[in-house]
Amino acid sequence: MNETFIADKDGYYGDFGGAFIPEMLRQNVESLRAVYHDVIESAEFKKEFNMLLTDYAGRPSPLFLAKRLSKKYGARIYLKREDLNHTGSHKINNTIGQILLAKKMGKTRIIAETGAGQHGVATATVCALMGLECVVYMGETDMIRQEPNVKRMEFLGARVVAAKSGNKTLKDATNEALRDWICNPENTFYIIGSVVGPHPYPDIVTKFQSVISEELLYQLKAKEGVGNPDYIIACVGGGSNAAGIFYHYINRKNVKLIGVEAAGEGIKTGRTAATITVGDAGIIHGSKTILMQNEDGQITEPYSISAGLDYPGVGPLHAWLSKTGRARYMNATDTEALTAAYELTRLEGIIPALESAHALAVLGKLSFKETDLVVVNISGRGDKDMLAYTDAKKLFP
Repeated sequence: MNETFIADKDGYYGDFGGAFIPEMLRQNVESLRAVYHDVIESAEFKKEFNMLLTDYAGRPSPLFLAKRLSKKYGARIYLKREDLNHTGSHKINNTIGQILLAKKMGKTRIIAETGAGQHGVATATVCALMGLECVVYMGETDMIRQEPNVKRMEFLGARVVAAKSGNKTLKDATNEALRDWICNPENTFYIIGSVVGPHPYPDIVTKFQSVISEELLYQLKAKEGVGNPDYIIACVGGGSNAAGIFYHYINRKNVKLIGVEAAGEGIKTGRTAATITVGDAGIIHGSKTILMQNEDGQITEPYSISAGLDYPGVGPLHAWLSKTGRARYMNATDTEALTAAYELTRLEGIIPALESAHALAVLGKLSFKETDLVVVNISGRGDKDMLAYTDAKKLFP
């Protein structure tokens, strides 16, 4: 089996990837594919990108030894603090990269999709920075449960458009953004927020997010004298934060990579977003990957308390990592994630995003040695999820 984990020229990671798009989108995608690699590999681009990551986003994000959490689970547990980035999540890494790419291509209007609102906020932020028009599509359901982020986007100058089809969440917001892109090919750039969509988007987003694992290499070396942890754990919806923190370790086979999906109310309840656990191969939003679908190939509506993980597919890189066995994909229920968030808050004084809480929730499902080095990616902060946490307070002692 071919175990190459870099996208080939057609955007495939092994069996998954590609660009399955309607003819009306082909010009948009092909124009991006023709230039993106040369642009982002140029010295000029890298200089500006790295400057903004440092001076604007606040990178490198800290690597924190969580001593009380470590004591509880019997390992040395580090937290990669993406929640401390400007805008409160890892999403800013990608939007800085893509806004620079859009400007190089002469685009003046930016569109994006968002679930939990973190990508929408990050997109609105860089559009304000660069003086570009911004339209963010967001499911109507998500706009209600993530109202603080809607207000942040609007305050930054973005127009937030409600997606009212389907279950009114991330999948439906993505559909609306793609329709907009079809109608406005000349001046519009679509900043996709995860490692999903047609090639070259999974490759673009993975490269911009790989700054996370690039930093981890030297941070762990400085703190522990080794570059390799024993485990890296990250939540997976589409999978951008996981792709970013896995990237420089994929070919280091002694590092165990663990992605954690949202089980929702349980993988056997029909109210779940654990794509790799319950899904199979198919095509969604222009990419061949693993997705949740019925016997007729129709996409199944996902469910998770976490808006950022409420997606019926997964990035093609993760589909291939799963098929080859290079990464292990676990899942956590709503209740397990809420409990893990409360635990981190009370043990370490860090309120994680509900998405990140899913990664924390599997610590008790793994068997560690006291010498094991474990890194958990805290992909975002929990300010946006306070309503959910407050509603769930009956779970907490």
